[in-house]
Amino acid sequence: MLREKIQSETVTSMKAKDKERTAALRLIGAKIKDRDIELRTADTKPDDDAMVTDVLMKMAKQRRESIEMYEDGGRTELAEKEKAELAVIEEFLPQQMSEDETRAAIAQIKADLGAEGMKDMSRVMGELKARHGATLDMSKASGLVKEALS
Repeated sequence: MLREKIQSETVTSMKAKDKERTAALRLIGAKIKDRDIELRTADTKPDDDAMVTDVLMKMAKQRRESIEMYEDGGRTELAEKEKAELAVIEEFLPQQMSEDETRAAIAQIKADLGAEGMKDMSRVMGELKARHGATLDMSKASGLVKEALS
């Protein structure tokens, strides 16, 4: 589903002669194909939409890190290019949970698992990723989990 949507958006942007958007969509397509190749030898293959979402989330994280580094280095033109790519990538990602929703999910998981201290951090993070991985920025969630468990 998501893969087909990306492919159709690529064709649409090519017809509209939107070079930047087309380049970003082709980059997404290339990363998805790379993951397909990696999974050829895998014993178990994940759901296609889950795999595409995972690829998109990794790409978005890379773009955010690059934007921060470029802005720190005073390279605003490169940061703008990364921001444009990030905007295209985020179009295909599910709506991210707000901080309040994340805190509520962490509290629920903490109660479900009976987690009490930092020793339970990996269990809580694992369950959080399993339940809400596609709609959650795990780097931000990590800090919230630490806060909840301390």
